[in-house]
Amino acid sequence: MKKILFVTSEAHPLIKTGGLADVSGSLPKALVELGEDVRIIMPNYQDIKTTEEVRYLSTVYVNNYAVNILETRLPGTDVIVWLVDSPEHFNFPGNPYLDEHGNPWTNSAARFALFCRVAVEVAMNRSYLDWKPDIVHCNDWQSGLVPALLSLEYSRPATIFTIHNMAYQGLFPNATYLSLNLPGQLWHPYGIEFHDMLSFIKGGLVYSDRITTVSPTYAEEIQTAEFGYGLEGLLSYRKDFLSGIINGIDVDYWNPETDPNIPQTFNRLTLNKKPLNKTALQERLSLPVDKNIPVIGLISRLVEQKGIDLILKCLPEMLTHPLQVVLLGNGDKSFEQHLYNFVDSHPDKVSITIGYDETLAHMIEAGADIFLMPSRFEPCGLNQIYSQRYGTVPIVRKTGGLADTVVDTVPETLSNNTATGLVFNEASPGALMEAIKRALILYDHPKTWKKLQINGMQKDYSWIKSAQQYMTLYSHL
Repeated sequence: MKKILFVTSEAHPLIKTGGLADVSGSLPKALVELGEDVRIIMPNYQDIKTTEEVRYLSTVYVNNYAVNILETRLPGTDVIVWLVDSPEHFNFPGNPYLDEHGNPWTNSAARFALFCRVAVEVAMNRSYLDWKPDIVHCNDWQSGLVPALLSLEYSRPATIFTIHNMAYQGLFPNATYLSLNLPGQLWHPYGIEFHDMLSFIKGGLVYSDRITTVSPTYAEEIQTAEFGYGLEGLLSYRKDFLSGIINGIDVDYWNPETDPNIPQTFNRLTLNKKPLNKTALQERLSLPVDKNIPVIGLISRLVEQKGIDLILKCLPEMLTHPLQVVLLGNGDKSFEQHLYNFVDSHPDKVSITIGYDETLAHMIEAGADIFLMPSRFEPCGLNQIYSQRYGTVPIVRKTGGLADTVVDTVPETLSNNTATGLVFNEASPGALMEAIKRALILYDHPKTWKKLQINGMQKDYSWIKSAQQYMTLYSHL
């Protein structure tokens, strides 16, 4: 058994803005089930929601702040969660990165620097918890200062830093470095300085013992200028310490056989029941009920990274076909307005729900026939995995985790029963539209379509499989 301190800025179901929360809520749970001693540490935001008891453990003093450490558990699990409680930093409405008005926190550097300092105190067993980890597993830029600060400690735990998205790096003006009172020996081009700016993510990339990211293909992509965001040279330099482990999913929560969020449960042997979910989805979204018409689903942040602009350019041609499009998400206001325009002109074919609705997300995965993920880049992606589990055939661009988890439908993959979706290469409207047309042709061949559905539903994307790969990595430290 290893003691693992899992450092994260969010964890489902306590608080969630994206895929990091899904990983942080699932991987520790899987590791505990495999016998490891895992403690999650995260900030105690005002908007955290838990049904579990929260109790005070200790107070630590960092950078002239008295910070309380509270203990709870991930709801419904035995995973211990330590909450870093500093009202001056975290007790405000909003999510971890944006205030209640949707604007980035002006004190993000101070918030997460304090969080990192407390994580270091816990890691070095100076927080009166009588527990010292063997490994500190950090996630994304918000925890990037932890490996950097631990590098200055004697007899420190081993460190792992997981990149969930290189596009977000925690960059701040150099004056911020001075205001945070960080150790001077970290401020240099081979440390946490990046073009005279403070880079949180460099703390993880430079000083951690191992770097991981969330898919093997993304591990290769971030060593290139297109995906490395200026840090591709550093990542290439550290390539012998860099690996990709595909994310798993919570197979209990995302299970069409037991999902309480969908009107009709089903499995690969009862796929004939899946259309009942399509009917329920059409009724809920006030679309014409038609079990024969293909429903294309999309659950996404409405940003360019996700290829929303490609979809907007394809929609006029898509809507000349007999199909329906259902979308759940929010983001760029211009994208939102353009999508609403299509709802106005084609109310019988397009439904847009701005925001996030967990029940509706499950209904879309269960009720749609096709799922769109035309991302320009996608470190791992989870919805293409959920889709396969629910017999919903994904259309994805060949990038990152999408390339690692969806097998294109061609004669060879159909014959050897590995085909699970449609994959296109170029991030262009033409390439996406061609993939959509291929999907519509396949949909008109029920036996072939059912084969794709069953192939996807049989794949193992449980966190246990991914957690075992992390355990192997831990054992090498």
